[in-house]
Amino acid sequence: MRNVILSMLCILTYISVNSQNTLSGKIINKENQEGLEQVSIYFPQMEKGGITDSDGRYKIEALPTGTYKIVASYIGFQTFSSNITIVKGSNTLEISLLPSAIEMEEVIVSTPFHKLQRENVMKVEFAKISALKTQGAPTLVEGIGTIPGVDVVSTGVGIGKPVIRGLTSNRVLVYTQGIRLENQQFGAEHGLGVNEAGIESVEVIKGPASLLYGSDAMGGVLYLNPEKFAVPNSTEGDINLNYNSNTQGISSGAGIRTSGERFKYLLRLATNNHVDYLGGDGNRVTNSRFNEKDLKAGLGYQATSFKSEFRYNYNQSNIGIPEEVGLQTTSRTPDLPYQKLDNHILSSNTKIFFNNSNLDITLGYIGNNRKEFEDHHHEEDEEDHEEEEEDHEEEGDEEAALDMKLNTFNYNLLYHLPKSGKFETVVGLQGIYQTNKNFGEEILIPDATTQDMGFLGTTHFHLNQNNDFQVGLRYDHRQIDSEAYGISGEEGYIAPLKRNFNSINGAFGYKNNFSEQFTGRINVATGFRAPNLAELTSYGTHEGTNRFEIGNSDLKNEQNLQVDLSLEFQNEHYEFFINGFHNSIRDYIFIAPSGTFMDETPVYNYLQQDATLYGGEIGFHLHPHPYDWLHIESSYQTVFGELQTGDPLPLIPANKLTNTLRVEFNNAQGWLLSSNAFVSLNTTFKQGKVSTFETVTPGYSLLNAGLGGDIKFLKKSMNITLSANNLLDKKYIAHLSRLKSEGILNMGRSVVVGLNILL
Repeated sequence: MRNVILSMLCILTYISVNSQNTLSGKIINKENQEGLEQVSIYFPQMEKGGITDSDGRYKIEALPTGTYKIVASYIGFQTFSSNITIVKGSNTLEISLLPSAIEMEEVIVSTPFHKLQRENVMKVEFAKISALKTQGAPTLVEGIGTIPGVDVVSTGVGIGKPVIRGLTSNRVLVYTQGIRLENQQFGAEHGLGVNEAGIESVEVIKGPASLLYGSDAMGGVLYLNPEKFAVPNSTEGDINLNYNSNTQGISSGAGIRTSGERFKYLLRLATNNHVDYLGGDGNRVTNSRFNEKDLKAGLGYQATSFKSEFRYNYNQSNIGIPEEVGLQTTSRTPDLPYQKLDNHILSSNTKIFFNNSNLDITLGYIGNNRKEFEDHHHEEDEEDHEEEEEDHEEEGDEEAALDMKLNTFNYNLLYHLPKSGKFETVVGLQGIYQTNKNFGEEILIPDATTQDMGFLGTTHFHLNQNNDFQVGLRYDHRQIDSEAYGISGEEGYIAPLKRNFNSINGAFGYKNNFSEQFTGRINVATGFRAPNLAELTSYGTHEGTNRFEIGNSDLKNEQNLQVDLSLEFQNEHYEFFINGFHNSIRDYIFIAPSGTFMDETPVYNYLQQDATLYGGEIGFHLHPHPYDWLHIESSYQTVFGELQTGDPLPLIPANKLTNTLRVEFNNAQGWLLSSNAFVSLNTTFKQGKVSTFETVTPGYSLLNAGLGGDIKFLKKSMNITLSANNLLDKKYIAHLSRLKSEGILNMGRSVVVGLNILL
């Protein structure tokens, strides 16, 4: 007991001594030497910082000793990034920022070294959710689909999954609140399950990220960054409202954030409610309606050498599964068939700072309850539809045909070793423990337990100002144990399964700054994916896809090797990039028709064969002097995928060209603080390289436009946006629409009005 007390006293003494360490200084405009107000200065690793006052001065207190990266950023100026060594007592740092028309850079957190994108060896796409929302997308995943190299496979508007360079579902890992999102993502008719409220930005790793994240990250990672807590000794709040003319959709929300010296809190509520969407022909797609409720809460504590935060997210959604263009109604209650999804995400992140090193511990729990309600007595005439809808409303929450409960525990321990010269090294341990249980009359996958464990190490070597290297190695083990379902020898029986999968993966990257404006990157990485339960054990009709699926219990790991090349040129008024990739996948798992039928339903088998994907993105951004308010942007993306036999892979996005004209004005005085407007033409080309059970998709072009601005009214800051998608009400069907086989159109013209009030 005495030893425990002495240890506690030592810790308290250490914290007390370090709490006296401060950093202060002044941030000025390099051109006129004047102090800059409202500049954000921030330690990414500690997630601690401050804001400059009217004279450009700042002071950050209670800092641990050691060497840390510090970032200073302000709109209209080049972002400052440097390492600083904090010693005991008072520390000072004077910073000069150079005016720049280049958009403000952000710290990338999906990679372990917390660097700006220009400093990263790995190319990572970054986008603020607020910027994506101005484009009028009805859901988070639709907005993410506008990032070059990213597409969306969708079932109507309410159900969508990201596609990164031709790979999706279990080949793309989604991270939210710092933990991997597990919500039966193998299901193609199952959406992302995350609301945009309380998400600040998104990062996309396009390529194998198994070194950092293990199995299922062989195609890439979608990393959702939650909103930050308020700066110390401040309180912030906001109310927002959006209306979509096409779906008569109403999205509303409110949030509050408050922080003291040590404790921090946040709370956010949001709702989302849409009727059936209108296609370009003016008809509503029956039962494409959906509604959603979302709650996010956070609690943080920050001392000198220790910080911890807890976050909780509850998302409840009811999503109609569209099958036809039938009864025209503006009902907001999903009809049969529909999904009811309840998602609980609880996470904690703790960082302990030692002298020049730190330990990062992330723990998480995800509880996903997926229910599907089906119409077993579907009639075609409208009278029966109306009677059925009335019965559905009277019955309320009837017995679910499919009822699955997935519980997942995550752990992620990363230790940032003390910096050794020009080396930064991270070692870690990651894993999950997952159980799946069935409670409905139908099953997609049997009751099962999945366990993952992975060990990793990665090093960043900063040779000199122009050359950086990054290398890493990882070992993973996955064990899947599933229970038997049904009676042996009878129809529908699924045998028990116990499989172990192992993989060793590595990555190597090199970045070279050929000049101050020109940067080149090359990355070579391997990735893997263990087959999921659906691929291993399926035996039955999959209602969402109208096919009888037969799994293969002998499937092996998918293993891939991808080479990425990236060239970027950037000066104050012109930016250009070109990215290329070649992805070789051994034992690629795919599903294909057998040519036979079971209960009048076509039979599909899970097979394996080597596959190759290749392609890339190219784009430029022009903001000419002296018209810095004018932005001309263009990007083109392409991806090709084929099996070893030469047959095309399914769900490969069509080539896409996007051209945008954008204007932005900032006004520090008066009631109009800033304003912007854009017009874009998105051209999707014909997709003629299709798999055996797909059809050719014609090309189409969509015209979009929008405007918005920040205004000050009654001493409150307000942001108003107006955007219109598919302005010409084009009739089209996207190649990645799961409703394409039914000839159902994508969304027609939609006008979205948004209002956000800062309290």
